[in-house]
Amino acid sequence: MDSVVLFHLAFPVVDIPTTKKFYVDGLGCKPGRETPNSLILNLYGHQLVAHTTTELAPQKGIYPRHFGLVFMAEPDWETLLHRAKDHQLTFYQDEKHRFPGTTLEHRTFFLQDPFFNLLEFKYYCHPSAIFGEVDQAQVGDTE
Repeated sequence: MDSVVLFHLAFPVVDIPTTKKFYVDGLGCKPGRETPNSLILNLYGHQLVAHTTTELAPQKGIYPRHFGLVFMAEPDWETLLHRAKDHQLTFYQDEKHRFPGTTLEHRTFFLQDPFFNLLEFKYYCHPSAIFGEVDQAQVGDTE
């Protein structure tokens, strides 16, 4: 793959002004095209598209559905963590270390947007764990 490929995700929201407050003001996304029922967002170079719906309900945990970013540099992860705290975004799970002392070790935190969408942001101490370490059986938490 010599060309740049961007990730695209469409997700549900209830209204655009609240979406902008969380994603633009809070997370720092750049807003793009907007209609009364949708908003394109630039999240670190990836395209998110918020589409309105009438009713949403919370999940009973972080599985099966969440989305987010894997940072390649720990200071970048920490910058977003501090931004989320400074903007008083809702943490679904506070920052923590998963699998310490192993090749799967990573730092993570989960945010919940106003529409119950869960976002995970992580930094792996060993980049090989992002797509590799297939001999390891652990994926996520056991909840």
